[in-house]
Amino acid sequence: SAVLTANIPAAFRDPKGQWFGLTSRARVIYASKDRVKQDAITYEELADPKWKGKICTRSGQHVYNVALTASMLANMGEAKTREWLAGVRDNLAKKPAGGDRDQAKAIFAGECDIAIGNTYYIAAMTTNEKEPEQKTQAAAIKVLFPNVANRGTHMNVSGMVLAKNAPNKANAIKLMEYLSSDEAQKIYAEANNEFPVKSGIAVSPVVASWGKFKQDPVALAEIAKLRKRASELVDEAKFDQGPSS
Repeated sequence: SAVLTANIPAAFRDPKGQWFGLTSRARVIYASKDRVKQDAITYEELADPKWKGKICTRSGQHVYNVALTASMLANMGEAKTREWLAGVRDNLAKKPAGGDRDQAKAIFAGECDIAIGNTYYIAAMTTNEKEPEQKTQAAAIKVLFPNVANRGTHMNVSGMVLAKNAPNKANAIKLMEYLSSDEAQKIYAEANNEFPVKSGIAVSPVVASWGKFKQDPVALAEIAKLRKRASELVDEAKFDQGPSS
């Protein structure tokens, strides 16, 4: 569809048109406002020994972390990615466990100073009226967008696909086109606290509060090709066993 290719940047869709991103989210660093003074960070820096015993993350084999590792492969090659995984593993405060929200809670509890997580979890915690303790936990954390001074922050997407056997293909394409329109992009991104893939659309107030940043331009189709190797490297690094010393 010409509408979809016009509205959705190439980095956020399949080159063959098999899937399209709707909104994107950044894989960022959650940092303790009290204990972390710096306001800029890189993914590479997570392997620096100065963070020893201070990092929390979910499993290295979770799709979000495999995609992040794949982006490291795309940007710095296999040898450096191996070193990076080993370095981050040795800086972990504990064995990887739980989801991204759990990492934010661990920072609040003082178990670690920084964590790797997706942006929308912090937004969901910040606006959680049903569980006000999550608001308190999120308020103790600042969101740092890695690598803004060079290549930019790794992004992943929530997206849409059209099933091969869709009974109402023409209407399905119309819906997909609508979801990529200005109106729908604003509604959807405000509802899920993600970033619209279409340029020029305003983000939600919570998302806006984190400030502007630069996105890593590596296409998600490239990331997808490197996922298998990334997963193998995570395994070889024994990442999920946690720090070796």
